[in-house]
Amino acid sequence: MLLDFLPNIIFTFLLIIAVGFFAKNVGRIKRNIYLGKSIDRTDQPKERWGNMARIALGQSKMVKRPIAGILHVVVYVGFILINIELLEIVVDGIVGTHRIFAPFLGVFYNFLIASFEICAALVLIAVIVFWCRRNVIRIKRFWKDEMKGWPKLDADLILYFEVILMGLFLTMNGADLAIQTYYPDAPHYAQAGSFPVSQFIAPLFEGSDLSSIITIERTAWWLHIIGIFFFLNYLYYSKHLHILLAFPNTFFADLRPKGQFNNNANVTAEVQLMMDPNADPYAATDDSAEVEKFGASDVMDLSQVQLLNAYTCTECGRCTSECPANQTGKKLSPRKIMMDTRDRLTEVGNNIEKNKGQFVDDGKQLLGDYISHEELWACTSCNACVEACPVDIDPLSIIMEMRQYLVMEESAAPSDLNNMMSNIENNGAPWPFNQQDRANWAQEL
Repeated sequence: MLLDFLPNIIFTFLLIIAVGFFAKNVGRIKRNIYLGKSIDRTDQPKERWGNMARIALGQSKMVKRPIAGILHVVVYVGFILINIELLEIVVDGIVGTHRIFAPFLGVFYNFLIASFEICAALVLIAVIVFWCRRNVIRIKRFWKDEMKGWPKLDADLILYFEVILMGLFLTMNGADLAIQTYYPDAPHYAQAGSFPVSQFIAPLFEGSDLSSIITIERTAWWLHIIGIFFFLNYLYYSKHLHILLAFPNTFFADLRPKGQFNNNANVTAEVQLMMDPNADPYAATDDSAEVEKFGASDVMDLSQVQLLNAYTCTECGRCTSECPANQTGKKLSPRKIMMDTRDRLTEVGNNIEKNKGQFVDDGKQLLGDYISHEELWACTSCNACVEACPVDIDPLSIIMEMRQYLVMEESAAPSDLNNMMSNIENNGAPWPFNQQDRANWAQEL
């Protein structure tokens, strides 16, 4: 009797393990993000929900590049719809049924299965095109220095995963259809579903005995669901976290005009004090107050939204391909900025786990060990990277905060910038001429 329920027990056990590991990984991500500074991004709720619906759900920025955009929409829609089928698989796996929703949905069930199959076929086509773009056509943005090693392998692995999962899904349905067609009286396999794609697979099983076809169908079913469980937990180690994080990332995105930068509150207060004619320059200050660090040198100095940005990065490279500094041969790559931030954040998280919840100084930081001064100063702050990102990631904000640290904490600004600031202080302008001599050039005309 127990053997009859053994598959259900095994499935439920695997489901609990998969969900448990996924929950643990979600906890890791949340802990790492909360290492950053808290900022309030709950204003303008209507605009934020609209931004999320338009960009994350509606893929509005993705389709600005039509070929990649349309292919991504196909994969995106297919992923959502096929996961509806996953609900039935989970229920079947727990209770030991087969196509449990068919009797309740009737003709609509046939429509759903047909839709799933068409989506699976379109996903297969899209994934193959994606692979060709990366590995045959070799589009330049996929072959930048930061995409060597694991990032490239990760991108290819996901494509292989998609092919395998869709192939198993269609094979499962093809074997199911073969059983329904050639063995209509087979127990457990009711006449249900419409199979516009796998109908071309079913004839391959003609002439095979029932047990062999059932073995193939069950094998494909088990491999399909185990593959999904594996993919669920692979997300933590992959760039494909954007599948989940694109929604909160677009919700908490900066809604201000792109050219508006953050002002440091302490600096603003000092300037206002200097410009206040009624201010007492000898007023006592609170020496016990903790001095706030200017800018950012490590991930803990960044905001929680910036760290969320790092985890959400799709590594698509649109930001880098639009960056004028990168186009002119400068070292800066906005994509690398986000990848470095995520890598450092992961390293810090692993450090905390290793040391039982406490971060132990490892002698490293984001600035210098991951991101160089040259990269930071190559940025023109044009916001092209921010505008290009399909999920509203803001690499510029990280660059500007690290620049602020270099200038205000390390006094490590480039000599040209130091000269300019000295000229502004002494002459009231960036040029090395006093006010009386500024118009002398006109006399030479």
